[in-house]
Amino acid sequence: MLHESRFEEDRPKAGLEIELNLVDERGEPAMKNAEVLAAIAEPDWATELGQFNVEINVMPESLEGDGATRLEKLVRDRLNHAEERAHTVGGHMLMIGILPTLREDDVHEGTLSANPRYKLLNEQIFAARGEDLHLSIEGDETLDTFADSITPEAACTSVQLHLQVGPEAFAAHWNAAQVIAGPQVAVAANSPFLFGRRLWQETRIPLFEQATDTRPVELKTQGVRPRVWFGERWITSVFDLFEENSRYFPALLPLCDAGDPQEQLERGVTPELGELTLHNGTVYRWNRPVYAVVNGIPHLRVENRVLPAGPSVVDVIADAAFYYGLMRVLPHAERPEWTRMSFVAAEENLHSAARHGLDARLYWPGLGVVPAAELILRRLLPLAHEGLDLWRMDPEVRDRLLGIIERRCVTGTNGASWQSDALNAMDTLDRHEALRRMTLRYIEHMHTNQPVHTWPSF
Repeated sequence: MLHESRFEEDRPKAGLEIELNLVDERGEPAMKNAEVLAAIAEPDWATELGQFNVEINVMPESLEGDGATRLEKLVRDRLNHAEERAHTVGGHMLMIGILPTLREDDVHEGTLSANPRYKLLNEQIFAARGEDLHLSIEGDETLDTFADSITPEAACTSVQLHLQVGPEAFAAHWNAAQVIAGPQVAVAANSPFLFGRRLWQETRIPLFEQATDTRPVELKTQGVRPRVWFGERWITSVFDLFEENSRYFPALLPLCDAGDPQEQLERGVTPELGELTLHNGTVYRWNRPVYAVVNGIPHLRVENRVLPAGPSVVDVIADAAFYYGLMRVLPHAERPEWTRMSFVAAEENLHSAARHGLDARLYWPGLGVVPAAELILRRLLPLAHEGLDLWRMDPEVRDRLLGIIERRCVTGTNGASWQSDALNAMDTLDRHEALRRMTLRYIEHMHTNQPVHTWPSF
């Protein structure tokens, strides 16, 4: 198909998926996603892994003119409506990378969502492992615990950005997305707490890598690849990624389609490739290739998965503008960044950014190892500015959104640092009580839709 079929080419549209937590009046997790979704009763809302999670799929919006402002209003309107409906059944919406009030007792098989796919996924992962899940994260404090289900993964709530590209351009766009994963996480980190411990600035990264790991210890030591995967090389075609997925990872959901894709293709019908796409959905790359068929025409997307949810809608749209701006320029460079840096360096950037946020030191070709904020201010923001101009974004909208990224870097404030500062201001309280009060204050600020660098602390 890559050689012979007509794929729909890229269109300048921003597509978003946002995962959210559900909390009660006290800011504690609310296991109510079935009731909340029934109350919302809209097709763009869906369950996620845990009963305290929901997800909204936002229709793509053009970035031209004031498209990003329209996208921001669309997301705010959807969330406001959902909040009103959730309130009728005792739930509230919260956009954050990891819910600070979540306890270990909240994540077990009994709190998986009712969707049979999640139960099957849980069974298959633990059948492959043959042992309990070991979570071990060394940060400012230490988490060392075991779990008997994949539900700890539900603690990770993210924003996923989609960019449609043609087959010939896919490799350059995927490589570029890998290059900027570290800076993205550094400026947007929003997950410093897990199970009452202060860990990484974006604890969601190591938690997700461990919570969905199908490998027992002996397979890890043998070098078997993890299902949450940054990858191991730059690519030359999207085929490389689908080939790796089918070669390195056994099927977790052994469900088969009745149709024969080869026979469909010979009849002139575009195959859905259901088995491939289902399997692809169980290999959790930080930048995932997506194949889909819309109105009989196949298309490919890069799904960017590194960002946490929140803190506010305008913060999410600013993060999206930063990403889409860079992705309009970096893939087309005469000498692309990935030809001047090792793949390992890009992966190390991601983990350094997840651990230290804006205090991380990241490698960039021509600069060496520099502070994340300096890299973003000196090198990446000008490129994002240029990219949004190429998207034909209104200059006033461009400056407002990229100005949010700039002020985070100048002030050293992102969602993770705000949460940490708020907790420090309550250091005389019991840890859980302090996290609970901080969560309630966070929700208040989130609803103002002011960017996090302007939020007052306690």
